[in-house]
Amino acid sequence: QVQLVESGGGLVQAGGSLRLSCAASGLTFNNYRMGWFRQATGKEREFVAVISRHGSITYYADAVKGRFTISRDNAKNMVYLQMNSLKPEDTAVYYCTGGQGAVWMVGADTYEYWGQGTQVTVST
Repeated sequence: QVQLVESGGGLVQAGGSLRLSCAASGLTFNNYRMGWFRQATGKEREFVAVISRHGSITYYADAVKGRFTISRDNAKNMVYLQMNSLKPEDTAVYYCTGGQGAVWMVGADTYEYWGQGTQVTVST
């Protein structure tokens, strides 16, 4: 079965950096656009970033543009989210997700597979 397993979350001070990783298995990885979403306590899940099947196209939410970078390694079935200049408002559970279809489709309902999530907490 398909599994997406996130790692790399933790506690960091504002202004710091974290790198999230997502290991995918059970799917033909380069057939899927891969994305990251996040959900803060009491809020809806929101789009963070997406990368196309071969890594040539990326999109970011305005809130993270210029601070976060999504990348993938199709040889290793991995997707990453480098997060720099972290802010307290970035605190959330971060989810790795994969979906077929066009890379511009950023709605959560357009993704078929989801990881369990990893907690990111940014302190002041």
